[in-house]
Amino acid sequence: MEIAKWILIVIYFIVALALIILTLIQSKDDEGLSSTITGSSTNNFYEKNKSRTKEGKQKRWTIILAIVFAILTISLGIIYMA
Repeated sequence: MEIAKWILIVIYFIVALALIILTLIQSKDDEGLSSTITGSSTNNFYEKNKSRTKEGKQKRWTIILAIVFAILTISLGIIYMA
């Protein structure tokens, strides 16, 4: 059980570091009030294929790593409570 705990801790730190790095390198997605005033359209080719771009892949991996981080946090909490 001790080896499994240390393996989970190492994976936890790797996932945490990757999540921090991915979060910091993402560009700001929200244009705020300026897009409302100018009336920018979101119905174009780029918006339809946004998940295939670099930013879309970064966002998807950030969500995946956040879910893995939450699962690891709960599982480490259960291990340390036992």
